[in-house]
Amino acid sequence: MNERVLVSGASIAGLTLAHFLARNGFRPTVVERAPAVRPGGNGVDVRGRALDVVGRVGIRPAVEAAAADVRGLRFVDDHDRTTARFDLRASDSVEVMRGDLVALLRARADVEFLFDDTVTALRQDPGGVDVEFARAAPRRFDLVAGADGLHSAVRRLAFGPEQRYLRFKGHYFAFADADAALGEDRCVTLHNSPGKVAGLYRSGTHEQAKAYFMFRSAPLDLDHRDTDRQRLLLREAFGGDTSWRVPELLEGALADPEFYFDALSQVALPDWSAGRVVLVGDAAWCASPASGAGAELALVGADRLAGALAAHRGDHRAAFARYLAEHRPTVRRRQRIGPNVRLMVPRTAAGARARDALARLRGRPGPAGRPRRGESGA
Repeated sequence: MNERVLVSGASIAGLTLAHFLARNGFRPTVVERAPAVRPGGNGVDVRGRALDVVGRVGIRPAVEAAAADVRGLRFVDDHDRTTARFDLRASDSVEVMRGDLVALLRARADVEFLFDDTVTALRQDPGGVDVEFARAAPRRFDLVAGADGLHSAVRRLAFGPEQRYLRFKGHYFAFADADAALGEDRCVTLHNSPGKVAGLYRSGTHEQAKAYFMFRSAPLDLDHRDTDRQRLLLREAFGGDTSWRVPELLEGALADPEFYFDALSQVALPDWSAGRVVLVGDAAWCASPASGAGAELALVGADRLAGALAAHRGDHRAAFARYLAEHRPTVRRRQRIGPNVRLMVPRTAAGARARDALARLRGRPGPAGRPRRGESGA
C-alpha cells in the first residue's frame, strides 16, 4: 500500500529515507534541484543512534574511514595567540565532512533520481498526490516526502509560507572554502570581535579548509536565493575588521562559488504531515547549525519514518503519527541549544575574555557545539 513515494531532496535525510524505503519494498523516486548530489559542506557529527543507522545502511566502516580527524578547538586573539583550547575528540561520535557522508549514502540508494529538477505543484486527493515539476512531466505518487531543507518547497506547497514556521535566532552565518594554510592542522580556530566570530575549520584528512562567520543582528531583508545580496551583507558585517586573519578569510569566502549564507533559524511545526505529504530533516525541524545535531537528526528521523511506513504496511496515517511520536522528543532536546551561541559570539570583548577564563577554569569548552552548514535536505 502507498508504495510509490516521491522524496524531494538528495541530501542526508532524503537519501537515508530513500534507501530504507527501497529496502522495505517501496518504490521511491528522489528529485533534487542540483544537477547531482551536492559535494560541499562542513563537518557534521554522526553520533549515538545515528551511528547505528549508518551501520544498517552498510556504510559505517566507510564513514569512520572518512573521519575528518579534527581534534581540537581554540580561541585566538588578534595575533593568533591561543586564549583557550579544548579537546573535541569523543568516543561515541564520528565527525565527517557532509559531502563525504552524502556521497556514501548516494552509493547505497538504488532508486530512481530526477536531478536538476524541483517540485512546483502538489494536488492531493484521497487516492494519491499529483505532482508537477519544473522540468519533468507531471506524475502521480502515493506519498510525497519533503527532505528539501530549511527553505523547503514541499513545505511551502503543503503547509504554507515559511514565515509561519521559521524562528529567527538573532544571528546570521556563512560558510565557504578557505586556504588551509591559514589555520592549525586538525583544529577549529575561532576569533571574536564584539558580536562577531570568524573561524577556520581544518580537517586532518582534506586539503581544503572551511571558513565560517557568524554575527549578531536584527532580522535583515534577505532572500535565501540572492547570493549577491548575501555577499554584500557579509562584507558589511566583516569588511571593516582587520584583526587576525579575517580579511583573508573574507575575501576567499566572497570569491567561492559555493559560498553559503543564511539566517540562524529553527523550524517549528505543530505536525510534520499534511494528508499524504510528510516532512523530514531540516524541512520539518531544523535545529539550526548551532545545535551541531543536523546530521544526527536527519539520519535518525529518516530511519524512523521509513520504519514506521514499513511497520504499518504503507498506512500513511498510522505511520506518520508513529513517526511524529517517536522522533519529536529527540528533536525537542536537540533544539535546546542553550547558551551555545551567546558563548560563541559574545557581545563585547569583556564577554569573550570572561568566556575564555571560565572555559579554562572548567577544562572544557563553553560552547557545546560549533557552526555547521545547514545544507538543504539535511
